[in-house]
Amino acid sequence: MYDFCIVGGGIIGLATACELFNDNPGSSILLIEKEPGLAVHQTGHNSGVIHSGIYYRPGSLKAELCKSGAEATKRFCHDNGIAFETRGKLIVATDERQLMRMHALASTAGKNGIEIEVLDASGIAEREPNISGVGAILVPSAGIVNYVAICDAMADMLRDAGCDIVLGSAVEAIREEANCVVIESASQTWTARQLIACAGLQADRLAKLAGLKIDHQIVPFRGEYYDVVPAKRGLVHHMIYPVPDPDLPFLGIHLTPMIDGSLTIGPNAVIGFAREDYPKFSIDPRDVLAFSTFPGFWRLVARNWRSALSEARNSLFKAAYLAECRKYCPAIEMSDLIPRTAGIRAQAVLRDGTLVQDFLFLRTARMLHVCNAPSPAATSAIPIARRIVAQLRSNSTGIEGRRHVH
Repeated sequence: MYDFCIVGGGIIGLATACELFNDNPGSSILLIEKEPGLAVHQTGHNSGVIHSGIYYRPGSLKAELCKSGAEATKRFCHDNGIAFETRGKLIVATDERQLMRMHALASTAGKNGIEIEVLDASGIAEREPNISGVGAILVPSAGIVNYVAICDAMADMLRDAGCDIVLGSAVEAIREEANCVVIESASQTWTARQLIACAGLQADRLAKLAGLKIDHQIVPFRGEYYDVVPAKRGLVHHMIYPVPDPDLPFLGIHLTPMIDGSLTIGPNAVIGFAREDYPKFSIDPRDVLAFSTFPGFWRLVARNWRSALSEARNSLFKAAYLAECRKYCPAIEMSDLIPRTAGIRAQAVLRDGTLVQDFLFLRTARMLHVCNAPSPAATSAIPIARRIVAQLRSNSTGIEGRRHVH
């Protein structure tokens, strides 16, 4: 019998396994991943940004964990020889409406203890000659990294410490008993004293498989990207973001230098018809049936249909996508955009149609399920892991309640 079993080999699962070893030296740990490799889904398909925590409601778990996570991520990279750069981010307002939102965002940054500088149009031009706007927030602490490289380093540490990592094995049954949790795949059965599920896009299904009663559903959102042609990779130095809509959990189409020297544009946010298939127009009937029969999905659509249509237009028409970027970067041309692999975000939606905008955890006597880990989950992974392990140690009935939503 293992002391701990983690299901899910993304960055949260790996960080949790590392923290368990730090907190419980000599314990036996099993990590199960259904894919043949680690960090295959959300962790391996994001923008590679180390977020600062500027966007999130003061006092929320997102705000707390993102700020501490940015520091922890940079420290981990420094200690393990992983390349990262603290390039900073410009959040650019392109009209008066966005300017009002920008000043509200600056106030939020102050409450969250995030260092910023507010720029006017000339300040933008001085720092980024190819970017246009009526105002901007400069966030110096934002950085870029390859999160897959972080996962690889964590996996090496875990293997060296004696952790068993099982790849290519999908969990098909979970049964909680008085003294253990029984985990079954098609070919193997394991037992563990505690189970931590970090299943990302399959989080709701794994919770149901384990017998938990949940009032949410994972709805997949595709984030589609383009690479900028090599000749224009030096177009910007900072990450360039639009001012986001505060009613939506997505940050808009942004221009992001990557740690490998490339430059990307994206992502948008369209309903995904498959949770884990990345080519455009992919459809998984099981996934479509899951969200289309969930009443919360239709309530969500009813509230956000205008945004949904806009995002769909940007997905279908490259010119519309380009127009969003040209609002702040007019130097980008249609011929500069090369399609890049999409990402798919797991977004928990409640039965009443509310988007769960913060981290969501469920706990039983021997299980803890990470049911919603939205962006900035990659940035926040190390403090999320510490919080999970602290709750396991305390053997409480939940993370500040059965459902923790700030």
